Amino acid sequence: MKRKRSSINDLDLDRWREYDDILTDSLWLIPERDRSGVHTADYHGNFVPQIPYQAMRRYTKAGEVVLDPFLGSGTTLIECRRLGRHGIGLELQPAVLKTTRERITAEQNPHNITTTALAADSTCVGPSGVKIRRALNTIGSDHAHLAILHPPYHSIIRFSDSPEDLSNCTTTEEFISRFGLVVDLVTQFLPPERYLVLVIGDIYEKGVWTPLGFQCMQQVMQRGFSLKSIVVKDMQGNRAKRNLERMWRYRSLAGGFYIFRHEYVMFFRRDPD
Repeated sequence: MKRKRSSINDLDLDRWREYDDILTDSLWLIPERDRSGVHTADYHGNFVPQIPYQAMRRYTKAGEVVLDPFLGSGTTLIECRRLGRHGIGLELQPAVLKTTRERITAEQNPHNITTTALAADSTCVGPSGVKIRRALNTIGSDHAHLAILHPPYHSIIRFSDSPEDLSNCTTTEEFISRFGLVVDLVTQFLPPERYLVLVIGDIYEKGVWTPLGFQCMQQVMQRGFSLKSIVVKDMQGNRAKRNLERMWRYRSLAGGFYIFRHEYVMFFRRDPD
């Protein structure tokens, strides 16, 4: 008897042995980032393309819509063009957005899908929601099918001088509260039983490890999402620690802490109404 096809992806489970490219374990050891096409690592803090690739393969079908409220250098929308998913991304910094639009446009578009990079503050739920709605109307959809969130890890990297930038929040509490507004924004465009993916790491400041990832996780779950999985992804290629292995080892031994080697990829499903 033929197995039931999934309602949220294009995988044929009768051919499950053929999907060697799809990860199913909760530990992701990715030796190096995908640098093919227009992907680049020159934007400090962008995530590896393999993350949106895995998310789209598991939780979308061809022709569906992916929403990214922290667009950055455009990694998610580049993968959208490759995989045949429409993409909508929001970016706060005008200079970054200009370069990102050029980069995304330079990627081939064999599936003739629409990728829209918007100038918007993802914490401004009302105005940014209007922009997303217009972009969805252009695509011919009234909702997204997957949201991928890769916010700043609070103050680890300062991305701009803008007070609206989450990396400039003065306290962790402020960061968490404003991150919750971003979840509010994307939730209004995700139907029940669709997925939200959060890529986040913890922070270590003033001798204290702050579980930023789990605090952000709570913000998502408080808004009607159930946690499906937590993936731990290695960060062996972290630019901040590259070529500084001995110094960080000394600091760890002297300070009584362990060196960050991971970040979290959290998968949530919106609860049924």
